[in-house]
Amino acid sequence: MPLLSQSLAVLAAILLVFVSVSVIYLSTVEWRDRRRRDR
Repeated sequence: MPLLSQSLAVLAAILLVFVSVSVIYLSTVEWRDRRRRDR
């Protein structure tokens, strides 16, 4: 089933991008919050 493996690959890529964006966003928000709290 080439279609199934292709859709699985697309799903894995989307999941990877989603996780990366979430981690970057959370770390950025936490860093900004920490910087704001220091002042």
